[in-house]
Amino acid sequence: MKLANLSLAALCVAGLSTCSFGADTLADAFKEGKISGELKAFYWDRDRNPSIPSDSIFNMGVMLNYKTGSLNGFSLGLTGQSNNAPFASSNAKQQFGWDEYGSGAQLSEAYLAYHAGKTTVQVGRMFLDTPLIASLGNRIIKESFEGASIVNTDLPNTTLTAAYVQKFQAQTDGAGNVGKFTTYSNPYGTSPLLEDGAYTLVAVNKSITGLTLTAAYAEDINTKGSMAYAEAAYSVAMNAFTYGLAAQYYYNDKEITGTKSSDLYGLKASLGYGAVSGYVAYTNVSKDATVTPGIGWGADLAYTGTIILSSSYPANTEAYAIGLGYAFSPTTTLNVAYTVTDDDDLSYGKATYISLTGNYAFDGALKGLNFLAMYDKENRDYAGAKDKDEFRFSAVYKF
Repeated sequence: MKLANLSLAALCVAGLSTCSFGADTLADAFKEGKISGELKAFYWDRDRNPSIPSDSIFNMGVMLNYKTGSLNGFSLGLTGQSNNAPFASSNAKQQFGWDEYGSGAQLSEAYLAYHAGKTTVQVGRMFLDTPLIASLGNRIIKESFEGASIVNTDLPNTTLTAAYVQKFQAQTDGAGNVGKFTTYSNPYGTSPLLEDGAYTLVAVNKSITGLTLTAAYAEDINTKGSMAYAEAAYSVAMNAFTYGLAAQYYYNDKEITGTKSSDLYGLKASLGYGAVSGYVAYTNVSKDATVTPGIGWGADLAYTGTIILSSSYPANTEAYAIGLGYAFSPTTTLNVAYTVTDDDDLSYGKATYISLTGNYAFDGALKGLNFLAMYDKENRDYAGAKDKDEFRFSAVYKF
């Protein structure tokens, strides 16, 4: 299956009684288009690779989006991204070569959308946000996919999604450039290849007040490897008091892991009163193989993952997390978390993490500007282990 087969003519036959693009009407569609975007400045300081000295990097980037008005149900969406790290040292280029160091620009979204009733179809390059195929957006460059998606909400309180992807754009290409659209789903090879594409099916139901049920399935067409995700999350708010309970489950078959099938299950309980919030979480991975949480770095939903450094997915890993948050105001928040992971198969022993997150959103004349600071520190309990830590600060203005 290739995008060339998903032609405009096919969409017209499937969904339109007319498919006319008269010049006057088309001009109006472009005039009614909306422009939005983001100006970004990121500073990262990293000390976590024993073979590369600690270093920092400063990035500046722009994201610019344009979406036309609708013409007979059709619209066009375009998003361009750019990144520049003008002061990066040769060492920093090594440290951040796969996530932040990559200069240049990329047309990350270029899709044709068709909307009819409660169904939306998109074909082309696009950002995706599903449990198993998702675009990571916390780097200077946001990941993207090339493919097609269909979203339908005809069933009461239910959203159904089907998506097919054939190429993936990472943050960088590992060679000093912004990521290109390729058939590989990430540079480390820990997700399936996209040689012949992959698809996902997702159902989200909210029929019961406070309860969200999610089920997702994905398959790599080349290897026939399959993965699945399920979650039940219940939350209640009563005046100033809130609480929630959630359970999640991941599954990979042996075509994904390369050895034996694997799974992860997780539990999370949260509690809040007024400006104070907290949670406890637990995850456990089966002993036979590491779990791959999805295609693209954005597919990472484990309850016990820390903000930067930890991973909850290696084989035979148990992880525990506790977190506290305080909202000083609707625009100012501070969160702290303590996480423990225990991975016996890799002989790493226990690792502990301290994570801090602070966020400030401006109001008034500077509305749209947001400051985010994150710090994550890792300590591993085995001979010769080196502590790791990373600090990240971002200033993003959305318009």
